Amino acid sequence: MLNGLDIEGTSPLHRMPVRGKLIVLFVAAIVLFLTSDLRFLVPALVLAATIYLSTGIGLREAARRTRFVLFTVLLVAAANYVFHSLHEALAVFSRLSTLVLLAAAVTATTGISTFMDEITRLLTPLERFGFVRAADVSLAVGLVIRFVPEIFARYQDIADAHRARGLPVRPLSTLTPLIILTLKDADTIAMAIDARGFRRH
Repeated sequence: MLNGLDIEGTSPLHRMPVRGKLIVLFVAAIVLFLTSDLRFLVPALVLAATIYLSTGIGLREAARRTRFVLFTVLLVAAANYVFHSLHEALAVFSRLSTLVLLAAAVTATTGISTFMDEITRLLTPLERFGFVRAADVSLAVGLVIRFVPEIFARYQDIADAHRARGLPVRPLSTLTPLIILTLKDADTIAMAIDARGFRRH
């Protein structure tokens, strides 16, 4: 199994408390969705990319971690260009890409256990009113962060298997086995969690 998405480092973002990172990410999301001004969104995208690379992650690894999500963002922007305008497409691309890079920077500088502990603390007041169970939510978030690298690795294995057999690597031919393997892993993990009594039924 692979490690999580976090990397060791001494950057300012590494030293920043996880609660502060989550608050900044939350505020950034609100501000970005309140404007469509490219004079603000484009510099924000450049700043987000600079922050992401300042974590010490290599350019190739940075691209590998975000390429699938950014490709999806590009498709959404293309749809906005077709149905709306070029300005709207650029605004959507800049806005969503900025959020993707900021979120990637946060996950690259924060350990999974730290994430889970902070989410549990933040949701504990809501648990007292019966809205959520903090431990379940933090466990779900931790599992998502933990197994993103595993899904990437499985995709790479499937693509390598296709190349070894002389088959073209196409999204449809790789997506189906990837979904099946991921669902099998999810079932196994869910049974292990229930067997250990980590969550209520």
